[in-house]
Amino acid sequence: MKFSTRTTYGLRAMINLGKHYQEGSISLNIIAKEEKISLKYLERLFAILKNAGLVNSQKGVSGGYQLKNSPKKINIYEIIKILEGEINPFYCVDSRGKIYCNKACGCGANLVLKKVQEAIVNTLKSIKLSDLL
Repeated sequence: MKFSTRTTYGLRAMINLGKHYQEGSISLNIIAKEEKISLKYLERLFAILKNAGLVNSQKGVSGGYQLKNSPKKINIYEIIKILEGEINPFYCVDSRGKIYCNKACGCGANLVLKKVQEAIVNTLKSIKLSDLL
């Protein structure tokens, strides 16, 4: 399983916002320069993050973006799920852990895959944005 640049760049940008959490809004220009990420790409990512309610925007000269909640209240799973969609590394196990497999299969792998998927999700849920600052 490989996460896309949406996740990598989105996490980097959210970490950047987390570092400036007490300072108010930060412009995307500043984040783009500090993180060496295309401004246009960040604009698309932040539209997604804003629509999902993770960040707020402020217009004007001192405008920009800021986290809607404390970095201690945002887990990494939330961010990745918003940017990538449900985390389903295996085709036969859905996001709730339900197994969709040919009943005649009998391979036994689905139980291992379910445990691996649960471990990934639980690990991502246990990591707060504040842990990465």
